[in-house]
Amino acid sequence: MHGHNHDSSHGHSHAHAHGHAPQNFQSAFAIAVGLNIALVVAQVVYGVIANSVALLADAGHNLSDVFGLLLAWGAATAAKKRPTERFTYGYRSTSILAALANAIILLIAVGAIALEAGRRFFYPEPVAAGGVMIASAIGIVINGGTALLFMRGRHGDINIRGAYLHLAADAGVSVGVLLAAFAIWQTGWMWVDPLVSLAIAGVIVAGTWGLLRDSVNMALQAVPPGIDPVAVRRHLEALPGVACIHDLHIWAMSTTETALTCHLVMPAGHPGDAFIARAGHDLHEEFGIEHVTLQIERGDAESCALAPDNVV
Repeated sequence: MHGHNHDSSHGHSHAHAHGHAPQNFQSAFAIAVGLNIALVVAQVVYGVIANSVALLADAGHNLSDVFGLLLAWGAATAAKKRPTERFTYGYRSTSILAALANAIILLIAVGAIALEAGRRFFYPEPVAAGGVMIASAIGIVINGGTALLFMRGRHGDINIRGAYLHLAADAGVSVGVLLAAFAIWQTGWMWVDPLVSLAIAGVIVAGTWGLLRDSVNMALQAVPPGIDPVAVRRHLEALPGVACIHDLHIWAMSTTETALTCHLVMPAGHPGDAFIARAGHDLHEEFGIEHVTLQIERGDAESCALAPDNVV
């Protein structure tokens, strides 16, 4: 916390709750990485043999999934490590960086897919539809099945959501590639292949935008989505004995944990540890804030240097 020159009586305590501990997805990551590596190899082989840019685009996207899954897996593992003297919050924020990196990787993959698809519009090449359909069917099974492994964690952790989006998008993309190959087989229209590739790019962008937005906001220490800072302020101001509050900050320590710091002006003085513990418990129950730090000030000395809203 910040130091202050004023002589007000204040306490500094933590209310730390763990009611929503991060779920363990270690085995899910191991299965998903292994199957996706096998899928990439199969799709590259079939894509080269069949001369399908849509299938090679899908393989490239699946390769980005492997890297994305490894990033998310590494971050989920690092987040469980104990704090150190230098990293006093541990490595929890690596999950935020992994989610941001995943979003960027997906968008880079979109650019590569779109460029090659555009080239194929002007220089169409024959596609062996049968091989593409077989490889796409394999992709649907693998990506759809592994996406289900992460489904239960996608709402509470954007790192897990990034892994889920990679896999779920790929399952949908494989469906599109299969349908394109079927259309080419029936009609001979080679332009369907790059058209589906562009549709794949659009699907990826649509699915990635929310992940990119949320991970950037978390990296910038914005109030996490789902928490209303006005409601939190009103809750703290309504605590018994609190005259006013200032220096309120709410931010994401990781993709699953939220922290709060605040100064409470209480003219009657420090209300005791039971008050601090209860305040932390209530903030956790009502807003999902796990790590609470409250500083108590009497307000009978010089004004706190951090009282103005524009000072941090």
